[in-house]
Amino acid sequence: MQIQPYLFFDGRCEEALDFYKTALDAEIVTKMRFKDAPAPVDGACDGPPGPPPAADKIMHAAFRVGKTEILASDGMAEGNPEFKGISLALLTPDIATADRYFAALAAGGQVQMPQDKTFFSPRFGMVADRFGISWMIMPEH
Repeated sequence: MQIQPYLFFDGRCEEALDFYKTALDAEIVTKMRFKDAPAPVDGACDGPPGPPPAADKIMHAAFRVGKTEILASDGMAEGNPEFKGISLALLTPDIATADRYFAALAAGGQVQMPQDKTFFSPRFGMVADRFGISWMIMPEH
């Protein structure tokens, strides 16, 4: 069994994928657009209620950061993503990598807790990136 985060960027998924590819060395595993979906067949779900998202928006994507695969979508692409009550913990191989990723995620975002030594880690910090995703960053050991 496995749990994977599924993030809805509400119209900014392509931008987010490009950002994480650069900021976190993410690998884009899958990217499917709404225009690539087959037409519904009789009895099949026609999708969520309301007008469909633009054809070029991301219906489903997967990207890998280290060993973790994160799923993503534009969802209904209404332009108001909210990520509340959750943080993604990013465990890096060393302090230098933690510093690099923290700086990259903080660009255009908001530092919630500056990186510093704590009783549980030689370096720990919290940042919300430009999309509002909250990250807790620290070395693995």
